Amino acid sequence: DPRGGPLPPPQQPAPTTAPTTQADTLSNGITIAAENTPGPTASLGVFINSGSVYETDANAGISHLLEALAFKSTQHRTHFRLVREVENIGGSFAASASREQMVYVMDTTKATVPEALEILADAVLNPKFTSWEVKAAAAQLENQVNELSKSPASLLLERLHSVAYEGALGRPLIALPGSLSRISPDQLAEFVQRHYVGGNMVVAGGGIEQKELQQMAAPLFGEVPGGKTEEQGSKYTGGDYRTAATSDESDALLAFEVPGGWRDMKTSIAVTALQFLLGGGGSFSSGGPGKGMHSRLYKRVLNKHAWVSNATAFSTLYNDTGLAGIHITTNSRHIDHGIEIAIEELQALTEKVPEVELQRAKNAALGTVLSSLESRSVVSEDIGRQTLTYGSRKPVPEFVSALKELTSKDISDLVSKMVKQPPAFAGSGNLSAMPRYDALCRRFD
Repeated sequence: DPRGGPLPPPQQPAPTTAPTTQADTLSNGITIAAENTPGPTASLGVFINSGSVYETDANAGISHLLEALAFKSTQHRTHFRLVREVENIGGSFAASASREQMVYVMDTTKATVPEALEILADAVLNPKFTSWEVKAAAAQLENQVNELSKSPASLLLERLHSVAYEGALGRPLIALPGSLSRISPDQLAEFVQRHYVGGNMVVAGGGIEQKELQQMAAPLFGEVPGGKTEEQGSKYTGGDYRTAATSDESDALLAFEVPGGWRDMKTSIAVTALQFLLGGGGSFSSGGPGKGMHSRLYKRVLNKHAWVSNATAFSTLYNDTGLAGIHITTNSRHIDHGIEIAIEELQALTEKVPEVELQRAKNAALGTVLSSLESRSVVSEDIGRQTLTYGSRKPVPEFVSALKELTSKDISDLVSKMVKQPPAFAGSGNLSAMPRYDALCRRFD
């Protein structure tokens, strides 16, 4: 190549069969899993059972800070050198922290996978946590948190978790103001040493053969200590959070527990269909049926009430539990009516869902999932997250089959089970117009 960089491999003929996910485990417990999707690029990721559920009062916010410090200086590279090396191979990197998992990913060409994997391993396993980088990242995040605090509605999902759960899932993922400046480089190093161990980690790849990935990963990850962190317990309780805000609009989140979470496959698939069945969105949306405008919240709420600016179904699942419900935004004078509509929409799902609506929701869910899996970065993430949760990746045909077999009774049974529990509620705006929590509970008796 006259520009000095490696050329991508020649285009291969289209495969005659769909690629499958292969996996193996190193002696220290790290799983190496990959699926060789066709194309000239590859996506690599390290997935770790680590997140805010593993934090304590002493290091609250450390996962949020680790996300900001990802791909900074390591024991072998300055941050500047790391970034330049990634640029030189035409790669990109990202990191994200969630409540139960920490993820580091790199995308690159297939020709530069060895270089990319070595940089990825260095960034994950050998962070330096220099005092100036930690201080700068903490200050930047503090500014972001302070800005978020000026918009209470943007933090409602966080606050919903704090009242919905006792225990690990009730801990904040977004750091609380003032907490980050107290976290030291030593605390960061100790947290990584404790949780970044073999049994907690998966190295996943999309666009590469598993044997090839394992051959490269073994010397890079083989010295990671073995072990596995004990999962932290949470108990769903329901609860109530409210904050006043001087705004023309008010927001409310009404949710219930999804018992079983990701590990109850039938329930998780029903929740996926439920989200598409309710659908919703903002009062203005371009597009047609594929954008969800034939969903229940569009047809029955947004199209009928001009004072509703947003009505959206949401769900957030974890290993053994989860939350699902409705987020509604109205002008502040009508928030009580908006909350009543959300209640009625959830209660309506305890009855039989018309087959045409359910089939449309199943088709939309299936189309969204299958189209997203055309991206090798999504494939890599799917492999990593599923392997952490289930111990392996579920075959896509198994998901397709389970979704097709879902019935109206499965949806109504799930929602009926959900609403028998105490609701979790979070609201901001005109509090005087919102019903009391005990009145909300009585609506589901």
